[in-house]
Amino acid sequence: ARTCGMPTPSADATVLLSGAFERQGELSERLLHSLPPVLLAPAEASSFAADLMAEEIVKDRPGQQLVLDRLLDLMLVSALRTWFDNPDADAPAWCRALDDPVVGTALRLLHDDPARPWTVAELAAGAGVSRAALARRFTVLVGEPPMAYLTSWRIALAADLLRQTDLTVGTIAKKVGYANAFALSVAFKRLRGMRPSDHRDSDHRDRVATTRTAP
Repeated sequence: ARTCGMPTPSADATVLLSGAFERQGELSERLLHSLPPVLLAPAEASSFAADLMAEEIVKDRPGQQLVLDRLLDLMLVSALRTWFDNPDADAPAWCRALDDPVVGTALRLLHDDPARPWTVAELAAGAGVSRAALARRFTVLVGEPPMAYLTSWRIALAADLLRQTDLTVGTIAKKVGYANAFALSVAFKRLRGMRPSDHRDSDHRDRVATTRTAP
């Protein structure tokens, strides 16, 4: 059942909409760890999507789940945008840096094509500034140099692929920008303190333990 209770025509009736995102990963956790336990956003931040969801959820139509999923995405993005716009919010540096015309461009280039053999000079050219200017501005706004950020982004991507797929370490290495499994293993161990295969094995053991203890 998608609904509970009887609808009422009253304009003052209170309607509670509840939704959840079940899938987690290294990349989503970067944002989750920076959010407060409860995030409050004004109603106008997502009222349009909320009204549409309230109408859609009581119907039974083809493609309903797809529509509800996209509306939930829209409500989440709207709430996060409102939170980021608050100067008192403790938003992660890389999120705020996305609004910068120079650093935001460089970040999007890295996010869109992490496997490319980027250099600071190539990123600077893409952002339309000098190499020194990008390196300085990126480090100030993000908190680490461009290549250090790229490495952590690649390792986060690799960690998700190790957890969510059965791809070999060598295949994952090439997907995230490393020449081979050895190169990925060196970087992974330096940042995470373990080899990629150990990360995959530990996640598998966690899933088995959860399955055995579930009621």
